[in-house]
Amino acid sequence: MSVRPLEGITVLSLEHAIAAPFCSRQLADLGARVIKVERPGVGDFARNYDERVKGMASHFVWTNRSKESLTLDLKDEAAGEVLEKLLPQVDVLVQNLAPGAAARLGLSFEALHEKYPRLIVCDISGYGEGGPYEKKKAYDLLIQSESGFVSVTGSKDEMAKAGCSIADIAAGMYAYTNILSALLLREKTGLGSRIDVSMLESMVEWMNFPLYYAYEGQEPPVRAGAAHAVIYPYGPFPTGGGQTIMLGLQNEREWKVFCEQVLGKPELAADERFANNTLRTANRDALKQIIVDTFAGMNKDQVIELLETAKIANASVNDMKGVWEHEQLKSRNRWREMDSPVGKLPTLLPPGVNNAYEYRIDAVPGLGEHSEKILGELGYDAQTIAGWREQGVV
Repeated sequence: MSVRPLEGITVLSLEHAIAAPFCSRQLADLGARVIKVERPGVGDFARNYDERVKGMASHFVWTNRSKESLTLDLKDEAAGEVLEKLLPQVDVLVQNLAPGAAARLGLSFEALHEKYPRLIVCDISGYGEGGPYEKKKAYDLLIQSESGFVSVTGSKDEMAKAGCSIADIAAGMYAYTNILSALLLREKTGLGSRIDVSMLESMVEWMNFPLYYAYEGQEPPVRAGAAHAVIYPYGPFPTGGGQTIMLGLQNEREWKVFCEQVLGKPELAADERFANNTLRTANRDALKQIIVDTFAGMNKDQVIELLETAKIANASVNDMKGVWEHEQLKSRNRWREMDSPVGKLPTLLPPGVNNAYEYRIDAVPGLGEHSEKILGELGYDAQTIAGWREQGVV
């Protein structure tokens, strides 16, 4: 068995919802031991978002494989004792509790650093520490709105959110990469550090194109549905038979080839309405009608064959069934099987193939599944653990 990069690293995560669980799952993918602390009897509230995966929640299955679940009432005095025994073994503490909650529990970096100087603490929140929004509640849709994302997404007449939790995903990714950086830094300095990840700042980083487009008070990009706001033609187009394809042109050479080989109208390349991208974007309605009329006599496969021959970038507009069955994912052997409380489930390998190791793909944990094991490792006997269960401590 090859060695994974984070084998020997222990992560303690006080987590719920998506951002922190997605971060810590990726650490587990690389071999870290991730101990997920959950409320006794209730657990991470994401466990109950839906029941679409054989009774389990889709979000939870996605973000929690390869972890150990420890139920612990963090407000109980006994929990503090457990954490005191556990923290000396921990390399990274991740938390996305309500703003200020970790500090009130004595789990801020400042409170822990002197006692555990090598400990890395990663705090994930909606708006970050300090500032007037520090204590403001933050959920994915709210951050999509606050960051300006929703204002540039959707159709001309109506704004739209992303179809997945991109603000949570962005924050989880930046937390993950910052933790990897902090582990590297610890190798140089011998000391842990504190990471403060804001969902707002994570999303605003992704908004830099529309921000610069609207620099010095200029108009922001128009909402253009699934089409690109400032490059045309770049977006969805219907074909005969009621299907849709996506195509994208990036430069004038491709535009000329597209006119000649796909549209069969070489004269369009020099048409004054479409002579460069700015003009094509300004006259997109007229150009769209020409493309739609041309594609109407062909089915999706015929249009894609033309685009492929002309080396014009294109894609099918897949629904979820199409992604489950995607031949590229299958041919690259991206699917694996993992255990869960409801049996075997399919799961995707993380992006990125490293020839030196395989990602860790272990089970999605049941609520409190590993409590006895973890507490036993810390020296607690079965009688103590049973008493705590009766009292609701674990």
